[in-house]
Amino acid sequence: MTTRLKGFTVALEKDIREDDAESIKSAIESLRFVEAVEPVEATPEDWIVTTRVRRELLRKILEVVEGDDNV
Repeated sequence: MTTRLKGFTVALEKDIREDDAESIKSAIESLRFVEAVEPVEATPEDWIVTTRVRRELLRKILEVVEGDDNV
């Protein structure tokens, strides 16, 4: 038996203006089997998460570059 899908989640590479996203929304709506497309607004929480992830990634990169004398 084939697995049934009920939808997809699409992430944009960066936050874009609502009016700039209209063509993307229209393109997705024009695809077969698409019932609805709802935009998701960026929030301050998104910025906080991105900032924390960047900081953690930078910390890990610095650990690799500086080396670990305890190894």
